[in-house]
Amino acid sequence: MIRLFKHYIPHTVLLFGLCDLALLLLAGDLAWHIRAAQIGMDAGDWTERVLPILGFTLICSLAMVAIGLYSPEALRSPRYAFARSLVALSLGGVALAVIDFMLPTMGFWRSTLLYALGLAAVMIGIIRVGLSHAVDRERFKRRVVVLGAGSRAARLKALSAQEDSGFVITSFIAMNEAHRILPEAISRDQIADLGAHVARQRGAELVLALEERRNALPLADLLRVRTRGIPVHEVSSFLERETGRVDLDTLNPSWLIFSEGFSAGRLWSSIAKRSFDIAVGTLLLIVSLPVIALFAVLVKIDSKGPAFFRQQRVGLYGRPFWVLKLRSMRTDAEKDGAKWASENDPRITRLGRFIRKVRIDELPQTWSVIKGEMSFVGPRPEVPHFVNDLEDKLPYYAERHMVKPGITGWAQINYPYGASIEDARHKLEYDLYYAKNYTPFLDLLILLQTLRVILFPDGAR
Repeated sequence: MIRLFKHYIPHTVLLFGLCDLALLLLAGDLAWHIRAAQIGMDAGDWTERVLPILGFTLICSLAMVAIGLYSPEALRSPRYAFARSLVALSLGGVALAVIDFMLPTMGFWRSTLLYALGLAAVMIGIIRVGLSHAVDRERFKRRVVVLGAGSRAARLKALSAQEDSGFVITSFIAMNEAHRILPEAISRDQIADLGAHVARQRGAELVLALEERRNALPLADLLRVRTRGIPVHEVSSFLERETGRVDLDTLNPSWLIFSEGFSAGRLWSSIAKRSFDIAVGTLLLIVSLPVIALFAVLVKIDSKGPAFFRQQRVGLYGRPFWVLKLRSMRTDAEKDGAKWASENDPRITRLGRFIRKVRIDELPQTWSVIKGEMSFVGPRPEVPHFVNDLEDKLPYYAERHMVKPGITGWAQINYPYGASIEDARHKLEYDLYYAKNYTPFLDLLILLQTLRVILFPDGAR
């Protein structure tokens, strides 16, 4: 994996992404030449068209990320990828047409845009099919040796067996027979030199997955491995990198304390984040006011009660604040107390089901973003009743409040459902990953992929 601004990107994603960038550039230039030949003019020097081609490439690339063209499903299935690429290129074309209308001096050209989009769709479809057959995915998988043979090692084994796994385990090494549950594990006593064993296995890294580390760490062995130039990773760090979440089952307080992340040096990032929230929030609120007003009237017509729903939530550092949303449930939805929304929840009104799917009910929360109580990106703010209950049942739940809550977030785009303690546990793992590894790059990635959740709302409740 490649680490970019604290976030890990698989090699396959990087390969397909670079190929798509090259194809978009090629499609833009070919379209320019085709259109020039049609009208009998010279295409001119490449410097005259470099800006519109780069603009076309940038906008379409962002649309591809937003639509999920680099998701595991898209990387696995060329047909799925082609369908998503058509949606992404269509959205990119619309965005470019709008930009050309608003900023005609930028040089975006409408006459060749259709050719560029068509060529890009065809070339990306062909290359995806070719790469899916030509690229040996096993070659991209890192070879890992696991020190341990208990339940933690078994979890790594199950993860490596998944189709989208980015690593393969070459051997397990059992340190303590009392915790051994993997029969294929090699006993440490059978290995003369652990460093030489990892080298013979062509291991790219050694993962510590011991059940009991107190007075059990083989320091001499680990030193021998490390001085051979082979990285040694603790199981929590390894799982964080591979899954994009902080694994609660293997988490120790010492790991949170000593690992990278939760950086205090976020001054400029915080300033940029707050500036973005104010500028975009103000613009979005102005643009969306007619939509909010229209659906406020429709909510009143659809069911009895007020158009807006006001509820207390828990924000930064556990401070409560009031959030405003368009009402999507009956007015008596919480007569017996706050409850999680469930699939096909009978409390949701007819119109409420629609505005939840397309996230229109969230638009009034933009006011909370402008006031600074929320951000566009962050953990979802919960009601105090749920927070008190979850803090008692889930370890480290209070740590998610170390960052400002958001309208969208890493948990929302990766684990959309949240209707039980177990769901809350999974979402907490993603929230902790965000709080630990926040950068503007991760915010941008989340904002882009929120479009995928809105267009394909299979997780909206």
